[in-house]
Amino acid sequence: MIEVENLTKVYSSKSGIFERQSVRAVRGISFHIPAGGAVSFIGESGCGKTTVGRILAGLESASEGVIRIGGQDVSRVSSKERQALFRTVQLIHQDPYQALNPARSVGQSLLDPLKVMAKTKRVGDSWIRDRANEVLTMVGLDPNSVIHKYPHMLSGGQRQRIVIARALTVEPHVLVADEAVSMIDVSLRLGVLRLLRNLREKLNIALLFITHDVAAARYVGRDGEVHVIYRGLILEKGETDDVIQHPQHPYTQALLSAVPVLKGLEIPGPDRYIPLKEMETREDVETGCLFVSRCPFARDICREKSPLLTGEGHEMACHFAQVRNVVAMPVVAD
Repeated sequence: MIEVENLTKVYSSKSGIFERQSVRAVRGISFHIPAGGAVSFIGESGCGKTTVGRILAGLESASEGVIRIGGQDVSRVSSKERQALFRTVQLIHQDPYQALNPARSVGQSLLDPLKVMAKTKRVGDSWIRDRANEVLTMVGLDPNSVIHKYPHMLSGGQRQRIVIARALTVEPHVLVADEAVSMIDVSLRLGVLRLLRNLREKLNIALLFITHDVAAARYVGRDGEVHVIYRGLILEKGETDDVIQHPQHPYTQALLSAVPVLKGLEIPGPDRYIPLKEMETREDVETGCLFVSRCPFARDICREKSPLLTGEGHEMACHFAQVRNVVAMPVVAD
């Protein structure tokens, strides 16, 4: 459904009165999301995963690289065709409190995208009403009880479901869920995650799930892939369970080491560790592996030569990749 090759994004910002500084948010990554498939991006805040999602949704332009949606290169079609292609990719915003206009009811929020679809399909107002009820039902809401309400009258979980319903109005092929459950109550998160998984299964909608929550990525993309991103690069990728259960890159292992352990039910993996320091953000430090300053296993070659992403099925960019037991293990009863 979506093919991305060598995607790069460079931002330019002023660092002084006359001097401008370039910040590379994405550094030439490639990936593929099949129809109905799931790819999860995990990594620390500031690693570039949200930038990739915004580019795929047409909200940012790439500095370099090729994006194909449905087999069509978005840089080689007319602006009208490009707009239609990006409409098939819908972004689910992180903050449902900011994503909805407080002055518009649920019905009004759904109205504009439905009018666009009605014009395309050449159908009337009755179709708009029926479609609004249909998408609200899809996301587990009773249309009669919510369609006339305003955002302040809804819970956080209901608001996020409205945001998802609005994305569904234009019949997307891909949903980009950017930290879609981080801003809602913990007790409501599973319901939204289950909804995203059900949409994949019932409507064959592909999903790009952007998160720092490894458990959420595993739940939503259980039959998909996980891509671990660090400073705009993919350092490890593969089938979701394989990457989580058998991490080979030190950065992936550090992320999994940070997952809380359920005291009394689990014991921490014996190889768990915390990175040496905070993420390096200096753009002039580009020689060798980007993770080298934080990696306790780094050697001289790691500072001199950038590792390539290699492997079959399970790929990683590390000179000394090694499986380490960092995932918590269940307590074995005596």
